Amino acid sequence: MKSAESVPPEVVQQVAEYFSVLGEPMRLRILNLLRDGEKCVQDLVEATATSQANVSKHLKVMLQAGILCRRSEGTSAYYSVDDGLSFELCNLVCDRIATRIEEQAKHFRAFSIAGKD
Repeated sequence: MKSAESVPPEVVQQVAEYFSVLGEPMRLRILNLLRDGEKCVQDLVEATATSQANVSKHLKVMLQAGILCRRSEGTSAYYSVDDGLSFELCNLVCDRIATRIEEQAKHFRAFSIAGKD
C-alpha cells in the first residue's frame, strides 16, 4: 500500500477554493444552465429569476476560477463552460447522492412492509 505523501498547504488551499466555488447553489444552477452551451447574462438572469448583479457576481467568481470563459459581442457578454471536468465532478456527486437516496428508500419500504403484518 502506498503511503500518503505530505501535500503542501498551498495545494490544499487551491483545492479547497475550487470546491468552494462549486459549493454555492447559485453557481451550480448557472453551471447547469450552461450545460447546453453558451448563454448571455440576460438569459441567465431570466432563467435564475434573480438580479443581474447577483448573476454577474457569480459569473465573475467562476470565470476567475477557470470554470467559465467569456466572449464579448457588442454590448453583450456570453459565458460558456471552459472546464468540462466540473460536469464530471457534479455527475459523480449526483450519482452518489442518488445511490444513497435509493438505499434509504429501500429501508423505508422494508420498514413500512414490516409494519403491515
